[in-house]
Amino acid sequence: MSDCIFCKIAAREIGSTVVYEDEEFLAFRDINPVAPTHVLLIPKKHVSSLLEVPEQDAPLMGRMLTLAAKLAGQLGLAEDGFRVVINTGKNGGQTVEHLHFHLLGGRALQWPPG
Repeated sequence: MSDCIFCKIAAREIGSTVVYEDEEFLAFRDINPVAPTHVLLIPKKHVSSLLEVPEQDAPLMGRMLTLAAKLAGQLGLAEDGFRVVINTGKNGGQTVEHLHFHLLGGRALQWPPG
């Protein structure tokens, strides 16, 4: 999507601090982190939200979740724990209409989140 900021980041039209990239996914540091480690993991394919994932993309979402766990290990979060958050819709806190996982860690995270 041409006006999507995450699509522009994936296309390298907008700079970011990339921590991982492959053919399907990009992971980069959040510009407004809420934890010592705050990485966004996106599919390069534009999907507006979790509600918009077509059933045929279920394998892609499975790989994305597996990748989130792998990145947590690479970023040193696995031993003490981490959180994966998917905000969906306005009341869910989604501010960018491109599906993304927030990978959060590096400190004790509180519950409920907000």
